[in-house]
Amino acid sequence: MIVVTAPTGNIGSQLLPLLLESTHEETLRVVVRDPARLPGDIRDRVEVIAGSHGDAEVVDRAFEGADAVFWLAPPDASLTPEDAFPGFTRPAAKALAAHGVGHVVGISALGRGTAVANRAGLVTASLAADDLIAESGVAYRALANPSFFENLLEEAGTIREKGVFTDTADADHKVPRVAVADIAAVAAGLLLDRSWTGSDSVPVLGPQDLSPNDLARIMTAQFGRPVRYERQSLDALYAELVGYGLNEEFARGVVDMKRAKDEGLDAGVTRTPETASPTSFEQWCARVLKPAVLS
Repeated sequence: MIVVTAPTGNIGSQLLPLLLESTHEETLRVVVRDPARLPGDIRDRVEVIAGSHGDAEVVDRAFEGADAVFWLAPPDASLTPEDAFPGFTRPAAKALAAHGVGHVVGISALGRGTAVANRAGLVTASLAADDLIAESGVAYRALANPSFFENLLEEAGTIREKGVFTDTADADHKVPRVAVADIAAVAAGLLLDRSWTGSDSVPVLGPQDLSPNDLARIMTAQFGRPVRYERQSLDALYAELVGYGLNEEFARGVVDMKRAKDEGLDAGVTRTPETASPTSFEQWCARVLKPAVLS
């Protein structure tokens, strides 16, 4: 049995079909706050545990009889980073140990072992949550991810109306970026082939490093209209996030993460055939962002 948490999120919604297509021998169980959000064709093929996977009683029921778990702590911006990541994960770590779950694949971030890992805001909290899972006694693989291509979907309206997107990075700073479909594919492979042991990170780096100016150039070519990058200050980002109603400590965690990325948080792993993933920004842009912007 494989248990999937956050099955309606960006990654989980792409992971579930891969698992359903790839195996007829494993029972799939999902933990979801609102079962109605599951597509009907998927809801009929999985066991459903309704509730939050941050709730001790829910994960106790969900992990009973489980051989493997896909774990994702949702970034709840109403909480502090400590509560959103280690705090949310702690009941699950106890349930994993109590039920003798063998393997866990979790969503995490790049940065472990870098000089800025202990002052990287949300990433620091995410790495602490990884430690809780690893200490539970399971075999654990933390998928260490850079920023997602999908983050740009939040700016589709601004790109459409003004031809502008923003971030806090230097315009020419090249960093790894990845499509969530690639993350889901790596997760599916690890969940289905559980021959691995111990605890480790699995970087998923995309095919190439890209700067904001690279993204703007590719979007301009894809959309047939100019798109440019505007750099936002960290102070302006913090004020914007607090203005949107985010928990102030969570907003500070976002800012600290952005600062750490500028200082090399995502540069600690070399891209190799094993750490690269196939989807290019050009491919993702044509398939996902272009329809969202030009609709």
